[in-house]
Amino acid sequence: MHALETSRLLTEEYSAKILLATMGKPRSAFELSDNLSIPIAACYRKINILEAAGLLFCSERKLTQAGKRISMYKSRVKNAQIIFERNKIRAKLEMIDGTIEDYNYDIDMTTTATDVRPMATV
Repeated sequence: MHALETSRLLTEEYSAKILLATMGKPRSAFELSDNLSIPIAACYRKINILEAAGLLFCSERKLTQAGKRISMYKSRVKNAQIIFERNKIRAKLEMIDGTIEDYNYDIDMTTTATDVRPMATV
């Protein structure tokens, strides 16, 4: 994953809500949907995307009173920073296991103003 994708995931409304809500205790998709006002289908979609990106994981499978198993999700992210620097975007994630993930996206700005032709006037 690179910095642009990471920053998009961290700042997209539903993803951000899910990550923030699961930084404490694990939560089920139904809890997240109800508490965060996220439609259940969208909640499951975001959970799958966040799991695939390594930002969320199923910490346990609980047995309900009805005898069904439900997945409980927890954020892997302890804290995150998105940094805009000259010609660069950097996403820095501190994970709950103590590791740091650092993603950079550089933009080539070697073209100068003299390389750009003015627009023709009519």
